Amino acid sequence: MPANQKSAAVLLLAHGSPDRAEEMPEYLRLVTGGRGLPQPVIDEITHRYTLVGFSPLTCWTMKQADQLSSALHMPAYVGMRNWKPFIPDVVRTMAADGIQHAVAICLAPQNSRTSVGLYRRAVEGATGTPFTLDFVESWHDHRLLIKAFAEKLKTGWDAACAEAGTPVPIIFTAHSVPQRTITEGDPYQAQAHETAEFVAREAGLASGAWNFAFQSQGMSGGPWIGPTVEETILAFKQAGHRGVFIQPIGFLCDHVEVLYDIDIAFREFAQKNAMRLWRAESLNASSTLTAALADVALFRLKTAAVESKA
Repeated sequence: MPANQKSAAVLLLAHGSPDRAEEMPEYLRLVTGGRGLPQPVIDEITHRYTLVGFSPLTCWTMKQADQLSSALHMPAYVGMRNWKPFIPDVVRTMAADGIQHAVAICLAPQNSRTSVGLYRRAVEGATGTPFTLDFVESWHDHRLLIKAFAEKLKTGWDAACAEAGTPVPIIFTAHSVPQRTITEGDPYQAQAHETAEFVAREAGLASGAWNFAFQSQGMSGGPWIGPTVEETILAFKQAGHRGVFIQPIGFLCDHVEVLYDIDIAFREFAQKNAMRLWRAESLNASSTLTAALADVALFRLKTAAVESKA
């Protein structure tokens, strides 16, 4: 790490989301690396975006960066892999701003080559970064991240149980990935389960009070990991429950996978099966999330400072 603290910064990395539904075809082209998708698939995804109205992913990520910058008293940049501001453009901006060392944190806390691995490649490019880089591979078990999720869980779940008049079972979710990814040794599935277990423990949940499911399975590319949310909802129904409470622990803010997949699609599925569905509020601008990000960054910065003196 450079001696001058002002030359250090944090780079937050996220998937990216288009600003308007009309931009969805171009966005999907970037997501697939130029591989074409059938027009019905493009139309369906565009329709889902239209139902949501607007994806606040970029807005919330920028807010998270602003809060982190204030907490650390240093610059915090945002780079998106599949939309503006694109990661390579942000790296060039950081170099122009005189940044000499950066801690990169993915806003996908569980490590997978389908997310974190691709972010790293985007940051490093073909020739590496113009500054020294400390890339955080995962932080799925950070105590403050767990606390942030538990805070949102308790608030929403207590209200749902009061409304239902009985304890409501909880489904923790994370984005699914292709099964071949896990078969090849990716740690994502295990880390997603660990995050859920830590949140349940932090919230004081009994072992039978919750389950885990993977959501937002892809429409192509072979089998994706499960169980699905729909399967898990039906399992709770068969066990005699009349409602479920969902908390996505693989996402740190509202976006289409939350606002459509959970709030619209899963809620409609639950209703068709005579079930009610509640959801935990996303972390979004959570001050505890800011504290978690700050702690991750400071630990890496201090470690780099010690190593530079060795």
